Amino acid sequence: MIKDTTAQDTRITRPAFPWLRAASISLVLLVGAGTAITVAARWLSGEVVVKNERLRIAEVRAGDLLRDVSVSSRVVAGVSPTLYAPNAGTVTFHVRPGDHVDQGAVLANIDSPQLTSQLAQEQAKLQRLDIDVKRQAIQNQKNDLVARKDLQQAAVALAAAEREHQRNKLAWDRGAINEVDLRRAEDELSSARIAHDHAVEEAKLNRASREFEQRTRELELRQQALLVEELERLVSGLKIRAPIAGMVASLLVADKTSVADNSALLSVVDLSQLEVEAQVPEIYADTLGLGLSAQVKVGPAEYPGTVTSISPEIVQGQVAARIRFEGDLPEGLRQNQRLQTRLLLDEHRDTLVLTRGPFVQDGGGRIAYVVRDGYAERSSIETGLTNSSDVEIVSGLNPGDQVVISSLEPFRNAERVRLD
Repeated sequence: MIKDTTAQDTRITRPAFPWLRAASISLVLLVGAGTAITVAARWLSGEVVVKNERLRIAEVRAGDLLRDVSVSSRVVAGVSPTLYAPNAGTVTFHVRPGDHVDQGAVLANIDSPQLTSQLAQEQAKLQRLDIDVKRQAIQNQKNDLVARKDLQQAAVALAAAEREHQRNKLAWDRGAINEVDLRRAEDELSSARIAHDHAVEEAKLNRASREFEQRTRELELRQQALLVEELERLVSGLKIRAPIAGMVASLLVADKTSVADNSALLSVVDLSQLEVEAQVPEIYADTLGLGLSAQVKVGPAEYPGTVTSISPEIVQGQVAARIRFEGDLPEGLRQNQRLQTRLLLDEHRDTLVLTRGPFVQDGGGRIAYVVRDGYAERSSIETGLTNSSDVEIVSGLNPGDQVVISSLEPFRNAERVRLD
């Protein structure tokens, strides 16, 4: 049976220095009060305080600013013609992909019976027209003979009529003939003159007609000759020849198959003229232009180049740009080799440059905080060209200024901020 709780009681010893505890409590209360008073004073005064360790600060410097973009690219043939079928027919290849060919070498033949038959028919027609022209020339010579004969006969008749008229006039003067005979002689002379004049004019007209007819036949012959020449060119074009010296890249149709007119057959590449095709994001499309400088990285080295062509269309958010190397090609360059290319979009020399940071977006490129004597003071600025690492300062800052480039949110748009 438990009588009381005496066995559970513990004696408490009083501290030797009771004033020490009181002093500690008082010190803590004084520090807390001081901190509260300081915070309250700062709040009442409207001063913004930001810790230094939360900020990134950079110096405004003078220098050159280059705006560039790094894009992926690949090596392509600068000259890579695709050959097409000039006419429908059956194609027979004489080469295979990877074969090296000389300029003018026959790469394929197209068998087109229709075109070959048409050429034979037109050649036969050309021969017939040539014979017609020669026959017409012979006929014209015959007609010239007849015309000359008629003209000469008319001249002889005219001369006879003139002599008869002269003899009758002398007889009339002597009274040997009557007036009726004289007048008959005069009529015969007039008739002979009319017949002679008519023969002369008819000979001229007949000659002009024959020349016109001859010219017409010759023009028909010339027209047919041009048609045959064109068909011969088409038939000759059935032999597909290499336009350049290079390598056969690919066959676009199977061997011994029928192809339609203007069908792509094969492609040839000139491996001595390699270029770089860069895929540029469409956000840079407005800044692209012919003649832009580029740096193509091949291994550890960079080689200068120039933009020579830009695709007029955007495919999957990218614009294709062709870059030609300046000078000799880098050694070991291969077609379809993947490279990294840097396009130099713009360059400003002897300008003020500041490291780019979140302050550009937060202030819209118009606000910056300059650090002076432990304070960050707000300044209005104007920015220009920017790239991935720097921004151009057009106005508002001076070389050597220390500027906050981190986020401006802690500054709460204050005019002056104290830095701890």
